[in-house]
Amino acid sequence: MSSSVRARPLVLYAVAFGLMLAAGLAIVVSARGFLESTRLLWWSVGFSVAAIVVAVVAIVWRRREP
Repeated sequence: MSSSVRARPLVLYAVAFGLMLAAGLAIVVSARGFLESTRLLWWSVGFSVAAIVVAVVAIVWRRREP
């Protein structure tokens, strides 16, 4: 097994972490604007859900590796 195959779940974890940072940034920006619009809140929800999905994919991927 090559090292690139083993590194893929690690990359997915990094992507999930980046998505969570984006979600946090969106919620902070929304709060600074005194929640004038819910658009950034929905973006934050979307980023959070995407991060959860990517993390679950990374976990499942690691379990399937021999």
